[in-house]
Amino acid sequence: MADEVTLGDVEHGVEGGPPEAPGMPQLDFSTFDNQIFWLILTLLAIYFVLSKIALPRISAVIAERQGTLTNDLAAAEDLKRQAAEAEESYNTALANARAESQRIAQETRDEIQAQLQVEIDKADAAIAAKTAESTDRIAEIEASAVATAEEVARDVAAEIVQALSPGQDVDTKAIADAVANRVRG
Repeated sequence: MADEVTLGDVEHGVEGGPPEAPGMPQLDFSTFDNQIFWLILTLLAIYFVLSKIALPRISAVIAERQGTLTNDLAAAEDLKRQAAEAEESYNTALANARAESQRIAQETRDEIQAQLQVEIDKADAAIAAKTAESTDRIAEIEASAVATAEEVARDVAAEIVQALSPGQDVDTKAIADAVANRVRG
């Protein structure tokens, strides 16, 4: 029964070898010299890799980022200045355009007012001419009406005098003078 392994064999190692030291091998004082050597060698290798390869690259990236940041800030300031100039020129152009539109509107109002005044003057002249013509026509009609009224009044007065004094001669001159004095006031 040489193939059988007993519980006692497992505790002392397989196949009856010497028992191993219990615990973690890193804490075994017999290997501290070796561990310290490799620790120092590893730290020196890491220091060499970091100082000669990694840190210069990181420094270059940081410097590049700083340069990019500085350039971007300068570009932003330049764009801000350009935007301010553009806004100022826009405001100036807008003010000029408003002034120009006011000037054009005023010129148009003045031109329309001048044309309107010319048309009003023409209309006033036409109205004055029509008024004068109408006044002359009314004066003619009045004169004609007065003359007709005087003639009718003379004829009626002559008829009345003849009807009141049958057989007497009617003095047409006296009747005409009496009617003329009465019409004139």
